[in-house]
Amino acid sequence: MQMQLSAHQAGCPVRRGGHGIRPCCTRPARVPLVKMSPVRRVVVHVATATAEQVEVKAAASFDFNQYMVDRAKLVNKALDEAVPQKYPDTLYESMRYSLLAGGKRVRPALCLAACELVGGDLHSALPAACAMEMVHTMSLIHDDLPSMDNDDFRRGRPTNHKVFGEDIAILSGDALLTFAFEHIARATKGASADRVLRVIMELGRAAGAEGLVAGQVVDIQSEDKEVGLEVLRYIHIHKTAALLEASVVCGAILGGAEEGVIEKLRKYSINIGLAFQVIDDILDVTATTEQLGKTAAKDLAVNKTTYPKLLGLERSRQVAEDLISEAIAQLEGFEASRAAPLVALAKYIGYR
Repeated sequence: MQMQLSAHQAGCPVRRGGHGIRPCCTRPARVPLVKMSPVRRVVVHVATATAEQVEVKAAASFDFNQYMVDRAKLVNKALDEAVPQKYPDTLYESMRYSLLAGGKRVRPALCLAACELVGGDLHSALPAACAMEMVHTMSLIHDDLPSMDNDDFRRGRPTNHKVFGEDIAILSGDALLTFAFEHIARATKGASADRVLRVIMELGRAAGAEGLVAGQVVDIQSEDKEVGLEVLRYIHIHKTAALLEASVVCGAILGGAEEGVIEKLRKYSINIGLAFQVIDDILDVTATTEQLGKTAAKDLAVNKTTYPKLLGLERSRQVAEDLISEAIAQLEGFEASRAAPLVALAKYIGYR
């Protein structure tokens, strides 16, 4: 697929200010860890990455599949230890049921990769990486509720409220959200208090009324309505991209990055975040429930506005590819071996 559409032509914002985007039932007794499903191998070879002719040479020996498996094992172990089974049993069973349900662990991987990119120790960013997954899991639990997207399946098995009931699902989501901040504050080592505080602020903004919650509200209010590309971009960048942005930026902060580097990585993450949701829109109409691990064609069922609905499938793919190219351009100047995971993660997001 050839890139033919620039970010400007697609109407895609790539800048984020401090205050959001500025538009241009059986209950299991014990929940075990679930193995991460295999990740498709992505060959990282970028000759001309963007319209600006930026060449990012990733290490030829980099094995993205093994990298993601290794990172998932590290994160799953840390999550299991951070949220052990204890009293009240039902609450922790519910939290662990969704938190340890597998998945690619893209957000933690981004956080750890950004930390290492700037020369940091990944273990300094591991609590923050786990916190990103806690907040993400909360958003999935709440998003699946009957009052929200009303979904019965997530990651190939019944959604949390189908197993534990709506009341416990809501409360376990609340518990994961609040514990995410406690975990960063309590468990982060090897970073200054100022940097830890900034990470907490970044995550709070991404998860709240300046980020995920704002996007969810506009998404709900836009169902069964005709909305334009500007509103759709707002939904996607707040509901989806904000947490991906926080993942990358927080990793860079904990790795000791300077402001200029942090802002380059912020642009990288906003672009991959929007691309992530554009691809999700495409997959909703092209993939099966079995392939997705969640109910397919949900957007069509509730008459949601999506990129394919507004632009068509082919142009939506072009928009996603252009966003990925713009993201990779931000990695210019970094050591190739350190940039390889972020290049590969961008390409994986764009070509799922």
